[in-house]
Amino acid sequence: MTATSLESPSTTTSTPPGPTPAPAVGPELARSWLLVNGAQTERFAAARASAADVVVLDIEDSVAPKDKERARHNVVRWLEGTAEDGTPQRAWVRVNGFGTQWWEDDLRALAGVRGLEGVMLAMVESPEHVTRTAELLKDTRIVALVETARGVQNLQAIAGARSTYRLGFGLGDFRRDTGFGENPMTLAHTRSQFTIASRAANLPGPIDGPAVGALGPKLAEATAVTLEFGMTGKLCLMPEQTATVNEGLSPSLSELSWATEFLQDFDADGGEIRNGSDLPRLARARKILGLAGAFGLSIPEGYDVHFEAPTDTYHC
Repeated sequence: MTATSLESPSTTTSTPPGPTPAPAVGPELARSWLLVNGAQTERFAAARASAADVVVLDIEDSVAPKDKERARHNVVRWLEGTAEDGTPQRAWVRVNGFGTQWWEDDLRALAGVRGLEGVMLAMVESPEHVTRTAELLKDTRIVALVETARGVQNLQAIAGARSTYRLGFGLGDFRRDTGFGENPMTLAHTRSQFTIASRAANLPGPIDGPAVGALGPKLAEATAVTLEFGMTGKLCLMPEQTATVNEGLSPSLSELSWATEFLQDFDADGGEIRNGSDLPRLARARKILGLAGAFGLSIPEGYDVHFEAPTDTYHC
């Protein structure tokens, strides 16, 4: 489902207006988080031009130890620069984990850099990793990327750290650490813990790990798993993945149609609570329409299909 234009046709030209560009999506609601190798500057512009809600310049896992310093320099220089259209170049940065030989150098190099929007901290295993990072990068948003069994054991404390902005699931490293397979059922308990810890700490929904090399139906299936477990973001490794992830983690046309119809009927019936299902349905419908507005989505003209209410909003 794509955004539709809210503009009226011009009265001075026969050329119809193009579609309204989708609004910029902030990191609280961001669906697609595109990782870009910091040593490969030729990929930065393409990432910025992609459908990614958030671009994350990576100076951690994708960069060989011998290239760390060069990648860090590339990223800082780019974030201090200006794009061809005259706008500042902005991005998040995935930094090396606490306790590595590069962690402190990464943070000191990024402190005060104009285009830094936030950092994704790798290999978080305790709340101290987040708080110590925040001490060197004051007033900077931090996504805690949890990638080990020890980190998952401490998820509640990590989510509750004052400087944790959002949780991320480092899927590949977690599987290597634990020996778990890739079947969604194998990782069901782990994904659930990320969502529960995020909700309990009043954080935005967690960011799921990437579907390595997946495109088309395979990526859509992987994104559906992310959504099933209440995770609202997903790491991407290629610009081509971002549009599919955005679509899969946005309200569906059926949800948007139901929410619109429910609110219209509720208002037409006097706007008064009629039964035990109305309150959860009001909350769900308003959330769906709020997200649709944030993502620039609307119901296509002439669309008239009716859908049942979500199953978890029925009064018992």
